[in-house]
Amino acid sequence: MDILLQRTYYEAGTNSALFCNGQFLGFAIELPWKSNQRNISCIPEGIYTLNARYSAKFGPHLHIVDVNGRRLILLHPANDAQRDLRGCIAPVTQLTGLGKGIHSKACLQKLVSLCYQAFDRNENVLLTIKS
Repeated sequence: MDILLQRTYYEAGTNSALFCNGQFLGFAIELPWKSNQRNISCIPEGIYTLNARYSAKFGPHLHIVDVNGRRLILLHPANDAQRDLRGCIAPVTQLTGLGKGIHSKACLQKLVSLCYQAFDRNENVLLTIKS
């Protein structure tokens, strides 16, 4: 299964359109690009493998594997990149500003459901990030 994050960069944050197998799913928010610096930058563009992950804080979510120079980069719920993210990606239903959105949990739930179904079918799930 293929997930695409089509990014637009701004100084205050990064906004993206989110697609699953070519179908629009929602949007995503991230920190601005700051040369992949830990905790203050979004991750580099590229193709990444996604794995299932669970934590008490986020419940079911997704782990972005093998991000160069980074570790534990996740797709998890958040509505304000500057306040809630440290390099991770948050799916949102609607954008409300630069690096801001609403109804993140609902959008993440749709994405997680699709990905977990693919995992159950033993499919690889790839995330492509590009501008």
